[in-house]
Amino acid sequence: MAPRLQPETGDETKEVAMRQRLTVLAAFCAAIVIGVLSYSAHVSATPQNGFTSITLAKGTLGSFELFNHAFIPNTNGGGNDDGDDQNLWLSLQKTVGPSDLYVQSNTWLGVAPMTRTIASTGWHSHPGASLIIVTSGTITDYESEDADCKPQVYKQGMSFVDPGGTHTHMIRNESIAPASAIAVQLIPAGATRRIDAVAAPSNCPNIQ
Repeated sequence: MAPRLQPETGDETKEVAMRQRLTVLAAFCAAIVIGVLSYSAHVSATPQNGFTSITLAKGTLGSFELFNHAFIPNTNGGGNDDGDDQNLWLSLQKTVGPSDLYVQSNTWLGVAPMTRTIASTGWHSHPGASLIIVTSGTITDYESEDADCKPQVYKQGMSFVDPGGTHTHMIRNESIAPASAIAVQLIPAGATRRIDAVAAPSNCPNIQ
């Protein structure tokens, strides 16, 4: 004869019910985590496309303060030494705390002939300034702080400065020929060199 099951006590019934509630709660929390991760994977950044950045060199500097000036001959001056025969050049750089210095080689593919896909860096920012030299082709820079989102076009041999900080920008190659540039960047030591933006800024909603 099979043994008779003893009826559950009140405490045992409560324990079973509690375990069931915890199981449901755990499954619900897991579903939320999976949903958040899936959503983040889609909106965590504006993607770069057809763009490659390679670190050629990196070094760390201590705090420094530099001041330089020079008088440059002014070819438009009158030549009579009345003060307009020279232009003053000034340079001032100061840091507090260690800095990382990067030299980056950046390349963009040309516009794809079939799909018309445009190579771009994606919207991003840097925690410090970048000095950029275009070494081949033509690139176009868009700035989040420009209310009109005007394209700033730079061709081979031209240079420009990205001030870094809280603003974001995107650099695209809107021509069919490949493009390249060298960027020298100075950022806080140990900081992430590139910070991807979650979305395009409101002034440039159609620039991706």
